[in-house]
Amino acid sequence: MTEQLLHYCWKHRLFPLTQLATTDGQLVEVIDTGLHNSDAGPDFINAKIKLADTVWVGNVEIHNKSSDWYAHHHDQDTNYNNVVLHVSGDVDTPVRTTTGREIPQLELQVPQQVEQQYEQLLMADAYPPCHEVVSEMPRITVHAWLSALQTERLEQKTLQIKQRLALCQGDWETVLFVTLARNFGFGVNGDAFEQWAMHIPLHSVAHHRDDLFQVEAFFMGQAGLLERSLIPEKYHATMDTEGYFERLQNEYLYLQHKFNLQPMEGKRWKFLRLRPQNFPNIRIAQLATLYHSHRFGLRNLVESESLKALKDTMKSGVSTYWQTHYVFGAVSKKSEKRISESSLNVLLINTVIPILFAYGRYHDEEELCDKALNYLEQLQPETNHIVRKWQESGIKVENAGDTQALVQLQRQYCERKECLRCRFGYEYLKGKQHNR
Repeated sequence: MTEQLLHYCWKHRLFPLTQLATTDGQLVEVIDTGLHNSDAGPDFINAKIKLADTVWVGNVEIHNKSSDWYAHHHDQDTNYNNVVLHVSGDVDTPVRTTTGREIPQLELQVPQQVEQQYEQLLMADAYPPCHEVVSEMPRITVHAWLSALQTERLEQKTLQIKQRLALCQGDWETVLFVTLARNFGFGVNGDAFEQWAMHIPLHSVAHHRDDLFQVEAFFMGQAGLLERSLIPEKYHATMDTEGYFERLQNEYLYLQHKFNLQPMEGKRWKFLRLRPQNFPNIRIAQLATLYHSHRFGLRNLVESESLKALKDTMKSGVSTYWQTHYVFGAVSKKSEKRISESSLNVLLINTVIPILFAYGRYHDEEELCDKALNYLEQLQPETNHIVRKWQESGIKVENAGDTQALVQLQRQYCERKECLRCRFGYEYLKGKQHNR
């Protein structure tokens, strides 16, 4: 039996039909189970418990065994001095606060059928394990949970952005650039792109922003992609004849000396099994063109009046050289290599909307948070294996907000077997109990 299951039974009042009593014989009436606390401190706060003839308002702590109280050093922590009831699956020792006060204890047994059904939920081969009840749940229940998950995901991304903000010394423009760059990696090169972006001193690049060639030299050089040894030898002859690579190298050497630049290792980049459109060279060339255009920045994001207008500012192609190349020295069919509609949507979902939401939270501007949520609901739903599985279970998705919620559900609940914290898991157990 897990402690989490005891939490579940307490929260949802799955108590035995007999009168509850403490181990010393005091009758127990649970007036209010309290608020489930996910932070440090007691498990349930502001509970209301009647012991004998006295009503107590305070906190409730739950353990598998009473002795866990001492294993977790609660007897030395003043945060637990306001615990009015200790709930355990097995009361094996008295428990005391730092002041020496003995806390009343209730031995609570998980109903056998609940334990069995929970085990079935955890051991199920099918995904999602609660698929039996998902299609039968009221639409309002599904919608409410997806809305909560959607906000939870944005709050999680906000925390990541705040951490990035601290690394960038409070510079939101840099944070936007780093976040955008990371998502230009589209998973495979995400870490490398973030490292690269942290190597780009935007205040220095700004001096040369009006010259696309210099921006490319800056970006490619800092990426470590101007190392001749990284380019397959079969392309060297053509590359030397073209002269573009050498010009970039020379320009970067000038910029490197001027700004005391330290490039990252070019070996960090992954090319294997990538579509040419996703090669780091191409993505960096697109970022260079976007940066050179002056169209996209924090001001554009905050002052945007429509999703379409914002998306238009992000559309970017590549310079003339990269229209006919995917790597240095390898000539290919001419293509403007503009960011595709699907890639733009990914960048909006993972960069623009989270930044807008986080910026709103940071400056306490709720209208920006609302704008972010509205943008998310205006975007078409994503298509991936997570979304498909839930759709097959009967979940209807209407927009990117729904699909982001399902991604959050999968990663933070399903993969971690946190069924007892999930409203779908709760409905599963409740339904099973009602049908037994």
